[in-house]
Amino acid sequence: MYTAIKDFLKDWAQESEGTLKVFNNLTDASLGQKVAPEGRSLGFLAWHIVRTINEMLGDAGLTVEGPDEHAPVPARAADIASAYEKSSASLVKQVSQHWSDASLNETVTMYGEQWKKKTVLLALIRHEVHHRAQMTVLMRQAGLKVPGLYGPSREEWAQMGMKAPE
Repeated sequence: MYTAIKDFLKDWAQESEGTLKVFNNLTDASLGQKVAPEGRSLGFLAWHIVRTINEMLGDAGLTVEGPDEHAPVPARAADIASAYEKSSASLVKQVSQHWSDASLNETVTMYGEQWKKKTVLLALIRHEVHHRAQMTVLMRQAGLKVPGLYGPSREEWAQMGMKAPE
């Protein structure tokens, strides 16, 4: 749980960099990739990550620049990545300017419950990591390169002239 804004911002910098790596490897054609006909598409998951920044922190009292939670999925992968970059930068600015270490223990109404602001920040990161992981599976199915996030990916091991551990 976060007790200092700087700790969240450090984690957000790492996670948002990883998310942007994933988004930048998407193609327009890959956005429709699903694991099953009734499943969520790669484009939906990416856009869901983007929309949640504004939705979740908006509910917590911040004004984050970003698409409305009901905005339709763009047809272009580059538009998703661009919207994510803007929302992420806006999140950093809003949290830095409007929340303090002391305010992390204040409560806000989230999804009909009372959450501390520090819980909102942790939930936002966990949400993003969860859906980003789903995206990497769909990326493999779509034949896309998956970037390493917490270590080298299969492709990155190969670039280093090594076999990926099994």
